[in-house]
Amino acid sequence: MTRLFNSLACAGLALSALGLSAPALADGDVTCKAGPEVNWKPIEKLKKKVWQEGWTLLKMQVEGDCYEVYARNNAGQVLEAFYHPVTLDKLVVYRRGTEIYRKKGF
Repeated sequence: MTRLFNSLACAGLALSALGLSAPALADGDVTCKAGPEVNWKPIEKLKKKVWQEGWTLLKMQVEGDCYEVYARNNAGQVLEAFYHPVTLDKLVVYRRGTEIYRKKGF
């Protein structure tokens, strides 16, 4: 019985450690007010903007009515950024769950 308890405790600790080591990304409720998707630029055009930022792209997707980008900056930090799908303007950026950039007026 003690061996089973020890095994379960070790497994629980390992899972806890994995949860703590993952980057905490939190987008809140970002709304781009982008309008109909027929007016959106292709998400592929966003790759160049991400590259121009000096970021290494990890993942791009549509989140609500925004384009969401996961990338690493030159310091190796994981970022979560939201772009307006019509203008491709960067609207807000999070690092480890903390907002580090917000476009003026957004």
